[in-house]
Amino acid sequence: MADLSPIDPQKAPKGAEYPAGQDDLVSVAKSNGADGTPAKKPGQTGTKRFDGPDEVQKAVFGNE
Repeated sequence: MADLSPIDPQKAPKGAEYPAGQDDLVSVAKSNGADGTPAKKPGQTGTKRFDGPDEVQKAVFGNE
């Protein structure tokens, strides 16, 4: 994950309405033009629902 900035998972789904499911965030990220890791990572965390961008970052990077 060295090439993934901590802000990327927050920026990719810009405009998402929270709370949001992982599939919703991936869809919004892709519609924003994100591809690769920033778009896919929220869907790979095992977290089913996110209450905001900070939760996305915590799930992706394991920051508690």
